[in-house]
Formats: sequence, C-alpha cells, structure tokens
Amino acid sequence: MKSTAVFKQMKGRQEPITMITAYDAPTGKAAEKAGMDMILVGDSAGMVVHGYDSTIPVTLDDMVMHARAVRRGAPGIFIVVDLPFLTYHSSIESTFTAVRRLMQEGGAQAVKLEGGDEVTAETIDRLTAAGVPVLGHIGLTPQSVGVLGGYKVQGKTKEAAQRLIKEAQGIEQAGAFALVLECVPGELAARIARHLSIPVIGIGAGAGVDGQVLVFHDAVGWGDSFVPSFAKQYTNVQAQIDEALESYVSDVKTKVFPEDRHTFSMDASVLNDLSRGGSS
Repeated sequence: MKSTAVFKQMKGRQEPITMITAYDAPTGKAAEKAGMDMILVGDSAGMVVHGYDSTIPVTLDDMVMHARAVRRGAPGIFIVVDLPFLTYHSSIESTFTAVRRLMQEGGAQAVKLEGGDEVTAETIDRLTAAGVPVLGHIGLTPQSVGVLGGYKVQGKTKEAAQRLIKEAQGIEQAGAFALVLECVPGELAARIARHLSIPVIGIGAGAGVDGQVLVFHDAVGWGDSFVPSFAKQYTNVQAQIDEALESYVSDVKTKVFPEDRHTFSMDASVLNDLSRGGSS
C-alpha cells in the first residue's frame, strides 16, 4: 500500500498519480485490480449511487458505510474519504469526531475536505497536527455549488486565479499531503502544480498537474447521469447492463430461463417416496 510520502516522491520523479472514486466492495476491488494508486470514497456517491441532485444530502453515516465497503473490496490500496457537508464547519471537536469515525470505522487512511479559506486551512493544520493525512480540494467545490452559482469553471479571471493560487499555498502550508483542483483552466492548474511541493491531482484541470481523478461511473459509463466534458468515458457498461436485463426479462417471459442446467434435481428414490406418500 502506498503512503503519503510515496505520492510526494512520485511527484518528484514526475510519475503521474492515478485516482478514481469507489463506493462499494466491487468498485474498490476493480480499482485495486487495475493498479490504481489511490481511491477516493467520494460524496459524489450521493449523485451516482443514491440519486440525489447534489452531494449535500450525503451524511456521515453514508460515508462510513461506503468507506467500509470499499475497504473490504480493496484492502491493499490507499483510501481517502470525503468529509460530507457541514461535518467540518462548526467546532474542531465535531470535526475530529467525524474524522475519527471515517478512519476507525470506515478504514480510511486520509480524509478530504473542500475549501481554501483561512478557517479551512486552520482545520487542516489541526488535523495534520493530530496525525490525520488530509487531501485538500479547491476550484469547483461541489458542496459549495449553491454559493458558486452552479457547476462552473473556476479561476478564469485574474482575481479568481490569484485567489486559487493563494488558497493552494495556504493548504500546502497547513500540512495537506496533496491537493485536488477541480474545473480550473489548464494553464492555471499547471502553474499551481509547478509551485507546490505537494502533488496536485486534477479533475477537469488539464494535463499539467501531477495526477488525475475521475468518478468511477463517468469512466465506465455506468448510469444515465450526465458525463462532464472533461471526463473520458472508457467504456459503456450501462448499455451492456440494459441489454442483459432485457434479455433476462425476455427469457423468463418466453420460459427460456431457467434451463435444466440452472435447476437442482432430486434423487429418484426420494421423489418416488414423496409420490407414494402423496397418494396414500
């Protein structure tokens, strides 16, 4: 299993870091089998698994449950788990309680939290001082999409770009082991990656960063949800699932399934005994 130190070494030798989301044991197992460097148990589960229209309804209990499932499926891979909406915005005590649950009950090696303001940086500092590896996340932060005015590219103006640069530096100084940049112009993302000593993992941030993360369902074409323009769909399992289920319905309706090979049989002598008993 890789460690936070290994990820920094990978940045130093310019070896791209691969990361993907996972939400249950099968997706975790698939990610580990593929040789993924890191798994993010994302609160994006709210949208791709639970059917919500945002990540806001996702609870801490949800994240613990998903993390435990992923850990069972991928016991040998570094797992980061999202802190869900408003679990790290009040007291530091409540933040520690949430983190403790994700790590002790969920099996997380690290947690991810969104935002780059001074309060968030202070939270990162407190967590890392307590021995908790933290992955930062700035740019488009889905938990704040209502404030941001929708799912829009961030950092396109001079002022917005300068703010993101400052936030990235603050997150690094606070002790985060890596940073996610989401929906940021490629030129800006590359500039931030060059000036940070910690790895920068992009999603919709171009190729000039130190690694990439994608949502599992976007990458494999699972579900009918919208696939962002920055996501590459490597296959379309939904089409295969639809075809398989339609075939199953057809086979049952036409009595093609089950066949003899799908049916258990009984010893003839027992069957005869049952027949004699039934006639007496």
